Amino acid sequence: MTDLQTPPAQTAENFMDARAAVARLKALYAEATGFLLEQFAASLKGRPAGRVRAYYPEIRFTVTSFDRIDSRLAFGHVAEPGVYATTVTRPDLFDNYLTQQLDLLLRNHGVPVQIGVSETPIPLHFAVAHAGTVTVPQEGVLEFSLRDVFDVPDLATTNDDIVNGDRLHHPDGSRPLAAFTAQRVDYSLARLSHYTATDAGHFQNHVLFTNYQFYVEEFEARARAALASPEGGYTAFVGPGNQVITTPDGEMPGLSKLPQMPAYHLKRADGQGITLVNIGVGPSNAKTATDHIAVLRPHAWLMVGHCAGLRNTQQLGDFVLAHAYLREDHVLDADLPVWVPIPALAEIQIALQEAVAEVTRLDGYELKRIMRTGTVATIDNRNWELRDQSGPVARLSKSRAIALDMESATIAANGYRFRVPYGTLLCVSDKPLHGELKLPGMATEFYRTQVGRHLEIGMRAMERLREMPLERIHSRKLRSFDETAFL
Repeated sequence: MTDLQTPPAQTAENFMDARAAVARLKALYAEATGFLLEQFAASLKGRPAGRVRAYYPEIRFTVTSFDRIDSRLAFGHVAEPGVYATTVTRPDLFDNYLTQQLDLLLRNHGVPVQIGVSETPIPLHFAVAHAGTVTVPQEGVLEFSLRDVFDVPDLATTNDDIVNGDRLHHPDGSRPLAAFTAQRVDYSLARLSHYTATDAGHFQNHVLFTNYQFYVEEFEARARAALASPEGGYTAFVGPGNQVITTPDGEMPGLSKLPQMPAYHLKRADGQGITLVNIGVGPSNAKTATDHIAVLRPHAWLMVGHCAGLRNTQQLGDFVLAHAYLREDHVLDADLPVWVPIPALAEIQIALQEAVAEVTRLDGYELKRIMRTGTVATIDNRNWELRDQSGPVARLSKSRAIALDMESATIAANGYRFRVPYGTLLCVSDKPLHGELKLPGMATEFYRTQVGRHLEIGMRAMERLREMPLERIHSRKLRSFDETAFL
């Protein structure tokens, strides 16, 4: 089998118009995936005569001078002369994002972008996954080995080297134009569908994470109310299984078995709605969810969950606004060392504090009655209270921590790593160091009185962030010395 079957060769084209460039990306991607699907369908009837391969489309951008760019901009430009490139997948899904990023490049540098075919093969599994009507059979079902004919996902080249700062050049010498390669994006899109039971296209640009099902129930109630009010601009509510309602009384029966991290989406036509993901308990889930949602390039993500209050002056139901994190979750140690500071982002902090004040109708010094700002500790041991208290308590005291959970620092650290604005507003549900454990009777009363208010604050904060200019939210604080031009 030496013959290689590929789509007809395509010549790279230059564009000075972002929309035209994205249209070309769509055409190239459709041709490539269509070819793979056609060949795969034929292979089910008989062994192909040769190897079958199609390639991701590519954006290539060449700058020859040190252009003077507005120093206030955190993205949308390159720092120095050179050739920059990125492979692209699902240009239909990323239409608005690609158009925006390309438009900024064209305006800031005044030179064309080149759209063509890359040298990176599209794995058959990813092409089939987006088709929705075809599945790849398990190895051994066909009369031939699938990998002898088609390209399959290659985890050796699907990694986070670019966002981790470990890859400054592609193998051909060009520099990364975007934080994620096409294969890395495709991998996460497939994982998102698996873990959340909703298609990536439903995700909105503002993402709330929680660790309790009670928030989901409250979110659905508020989403239905939002659909009844045209002022908010919300158009649909989507639950696991891609169940969609567009009216307040629409039926959403739910799935008989929920996925590991179910997602719910209060949608707007412009994608500026709110997504809620119930990540459950633990830093591993928090990392998994954010690893994959990051490829969608959301404008902000916030943790709104429960925590243990560490100060005796705190009351059950009090809020904690994190301005620092003690990281003992360990799941990101290999990607982001614990000595890297995770700074509080002013825009997020202000939006959260103002939302708390608005919902509780407290302000200024009075707000301190129900909210503390301080360090949140995140650990990977749910039953940390059962260990010798001298070590953990000493570290918590030295860090000045005021709350402890198992997800917040992970979400914030991954936001920092992936350049996604992040924040944390927790609600005190127990005080284990002070004899107030989370018992069933206490929990029922607590949930009934506090969950609705807490979730409303998170949603209000997101709506405030939605009104901010994009360049203000995605500030320079999250950008390193050598950054990609794309957000």
